[in-house]
Amino acid sequence: MADNTVDIVEGCRLPVLRKNQENEDEWPLAEILSVKDVPGKKVYYVHYIDFNKRLDEWVTPDRLDMKKIQFPKKEAKTPSKNGLPGSRPSSPDRDVRKSLDLNLQSASAPSRGKTLPTPRRKAESVSLATQVSPATPVPSLSSSAEAPQASLYPSVRDTTTFNLSVSREDPQHSHTTNGTARRLVPSQPGRKRKHCGGPEEMIKVFQLNSHRSPTAPVQPGEDSQDSSDGIPSAPRMTGSLVSDRSHDDIVTRMKNISCIELGRHRLKPWYFSPYPQELTSLPILYLCEFCLKYLKSLKCLQRHLTKCNLRHPPGNEIYRKGTISFFEIDGRKNKMYSQNLCLLAKCFLDHKTLYYDTDPFLFYVMTEYDPKGFHIVGYFSKEKESTEDYNVACILTLPPYQRRGYGKLLIEFSYELSKVEGKTGTPEKPLSDLGLLSYRSYWSQTILEILMDLKSENGEQPQITINDISEITSVKKEDVISTLQYLNLINYYKGQYILTLSEDIVDGHEKAMQKRRLRIDPKCLHFTPKDWSKRGKW
Repeated sequence: MADNTVDIVEGCRLPVLRKNQENEDEWPLAEILSVKDVPGKKVYYVHYIDFNKRLDEWVTPDRLDMKKIQFPKKEAKTPSKNGLPGSRPSSPDRDVRKSLDLNLQSASAPSRGKTLPTPRRKAESVSLATQVSPATPVPSLSSSAEAPQASLYPSVRDTTTFNLSVSREDPQHSHTTNGTARRLVPSQPGRKRKHCGGPEEMIKVFQLNSHRSPTAPVQPGEDSQDSSDGIPSAPRMTGSLVSDRSHDDIVTRMKNISCIELGRHRLKPWYFSPYPQELTSLPILYLCEFCLKYLKSLKCLQRHLTKCNLRHPPGNEIYRKGTISFFEIDGRKNKMYSQNLCLLAKCFLDHKTLYYDTDPFLFYVMTEYDPKGFHIVGYFSKEKESTEDYNVACILTLPPYQRRGYGKLLIEFSYELSKVEGKTGTPEKPLSDLGLLSYRSYWSQTILEILMDLKSENGEQPQITINDISEITSVKKEDVISTLQYLNLINYYKGQYILTLSEDIVDGHEKAMQKRRLRIDPKCLHFTPKDWSKRGKW
């Protein structure tokens, strides 16, 4: 449908033909990012508006609807100030600030006729990465002046209702109550926990025989992609892999690698990755599946395999059960492998930027074993020292292994490490769309598993707190509360919070747990945490 008389330039927007998930034709609006001449015709690199960047592609002119083209608006020339060309125009803010400065100077000027300079505040920089998904202010269950005393009501009827409330208690009484609640947590020798300060949210469980009364639901907020205080902060320049999006340009917005051959799989990258420029024009980029070295041809790969002695990732194997193994890799000791791993991961991660300084990170690579060796399935990285309780910086399951339960296995393994370390953890934000879905699912299943396993003992009402749920699972308290909101379990009734589990939620959870066959066995984990605050460990 392209009209040859119209010159399509970068920045134009127009409908482009593509196939949806049902293999039906659709015409979403797309933006032209680049134009390239190939023998006999032009091709256009398009980004579909409101679609993920991994769907960007090169299209031919016959897929463009020229009747609805929108040309980019021309940028207005810089107006002159006081009729003098080349001088910068004054903004209203600058004029107001200047008048305020003059007034302040005239009011406070000393008698000698000299003026005192007035200090100006620097504008705070806000990361665009943290604005991808704005943080939702999670209502703090411990912030109210009146304590909800929380109870869970497993009902034998249609729904199971959990009554949740928060109480402010003095330290001595709180300590006694916690002693009762923590009887549910099995003691583990040698494991120390960080004490969670502040008031705790108490949950009591007992049988409810009457019909459930109607409740006023509390509207759950959107899932927080940033810190729970809702204030976006700039990414940390030391350690953080979060991209601040300030370096985005037309080059990094476009995929530069056409295809990657990794072992027996061929992968089609989703995003830009800073591989050497001379490799981006190749039809296929070849990677050694054991050391992840990139090569330009199949012959080079075959020659490399005769020299490469690795049949598994470098580092220590800290977990093995069946054919699944995890290797811990130090970003300082195995820098080349870590950098190659980051280059490969950047092909499928958009919200993370690549730092060649991998020293501050540990990489945990999950592999699947067969007689030929240990084949990489996915990985996650974490900071050696995290001041914000991050237990994951980047996490990725390679596309050939997605939708098979490996993503949840990676997440579960990261929390098992946090349990051994005696900490609660949370992934570094923002998460990708697929990462957020995986974490939502894992948090929901883990918390529901605990709530449904609570049983009364000796006729007494078993008690548990939000802090105890966090302690049992090593999931950060803010993530526990946001998950309860996402599941729409929190309601407010007669001055207290209650949690309501419907039959649909229970049935859905049981079906999901039946499908989840891959689980981490803590007995197979051989891991000793290190104190990375001592630089000698690096």
